[in-house]
Amino acid sequence: MLLQAYYEENVVEQAPDLMPMRIVEIELEQALPNISAVDPKTQRRYQRVLAVVRLHTQPLGLVELPLSIEELTPATYAPLLWNALSHQINEHCQQDGLPELSELSLQGLTSATPPRCLAEREAFLVSPDLPLVSVIIPTHDRPETLASCLEGVLAQHYPRFEVLVVDNKPSTDATQRLLTQISGTHPQVRYLREEGPGIGNAANCGIAAAQGEILAFTDDDVVLDPYWLVELVRGFRQAEKVACVTGLVLPLELEQPAQFWFEQYAGFTKGFQRRLFDMKEHHPRMPLHPYMAGRFGTGASMAFTASFLKSIGGFDPVLGGIDKVKAGLDIAAFFEVMMHGYRLVYEPRSLLYHLHRRDYSGLRRQLYNYSVGFTSHLTRCIWERPHLLLSLLPQLIYGFLFAFFNRSIKNRLQQSSYPKELKQLEFKGMLFGPLAYLQSRRVARKTLPKTQFS
Repeated sequence: MLLQAYYEENVVEQAPDLMPMRIVEIELEQALPNISAVDPKTQRRYQRVLAVVRLHTQPLGLVELPLSIEELTPATYAPLLWNALSHQINEHCQQDGLPELSELSLQGLTSATPPRCLAEREAFLVSPDLPLVSVIIPTHDRPETLASCLEGVLAQHYPRFEVLVVDNKPSTDATQRLLTQISGTHPQVRYLREEGPGIGNAANCGIAAAQGEILAFTDDDVVLDPYWLVELVRGFRQAEKVACVTGLVLPLELEQPAQFWFEQYAGFTKGFQRRLFDMKEHHPRMPLHPYMAGRFGTGASMAFTASFLKSIGGFDPVLGGIDKVKAGLDIAAFFEVMMHGYRLVYEPRSLLYHLHRRDYSGLRRQLYNYSVGFTSHLTRCIWERPHLLLSLLPQLIYGFLFAFFNRSIKNRLQQSSYPKELKQLEFKGMLFGPLAYLQSRRVARKTLPKTQFS
């Protein structure tokens, strides 16, 4: 508690990069709004704002704006948006067949006909072969955030989906009572209970019960954009042999130092450009591909074809919190997509907002668990495919530099306020990962049915 108080009360005063930010969305198709220094919902006053800039609902980028006055007018901040994102704006206009722009209109970028991107989405939504999607949400004793998540799921602009909430080893019946109430008016929502510990067991429970052709996964502490699901599904049409699609994850709030440090650590955001990954023509020329699968997306926003997940036996519960390893389940699944000859699509049009941990102690546990999970995942790769050892070993030197060299791509966002202790915890977690994986395998072998553990 003393450590928590120190970081929350003292560090912010000395680090301007930790000053709270108001997060707002700006849709360029509409008239640009005034931006108040006061959030109307919380009445909190801010000195800076993070604008999520969109055009025709598609996210284009993030722009930080100063709030040195009570209210920013469109005439004040429009040039800042244009300077930061003019290339992305014109690129989108070109894709839509719209004329090139030389500045932002304060009244909105309207057109006489529906933009091509929106027309294509609407045409997709009325296609006769629209797949049924199962949205699977593992949860554990968080009915408050789950309720908000479900509100967003049920508001999705997609006509064919079911929702499976998997209550993972609950200590109360609060989640079950919430789902009983919701399913009364929304029969597509189902409640499942899984007594096996960990998100791996919970996710596999959802897979077994799902009826959809596509299985989409998200967390219970997110706020979903209305087009999150349809854009995930459309991602499977972007290329042949796509087995997985991931989406853009932005912070829901940036109020506490821990939330800024998580973004500086790596965050969940993977950029605003669609990317394809495989082991052939879409092979990024970077070391540790496809082992460093975190660059492909995150488990908070991912979808797989049901046939692929079932063909690999679902998620590996050893990496899903059954014992010492609390993370790595998602990156192991992304790795399997690559190794089985399929493609993965990162689709930033599929957007959600994630509630990052607010407390420093929670961030410490999270980053330590991520580090344990990463080297546990590498250990699993070698355990199950020993022939990969010779090709992986030389790349581990790059992996070490990537993780700990101050000027690496991963660390270049870290400011002077970033705690050295967090980097030490990363190192300790990576060292412990291989042992943690072996210990978790032993626990899994004793506790899981033979059909679930090999």
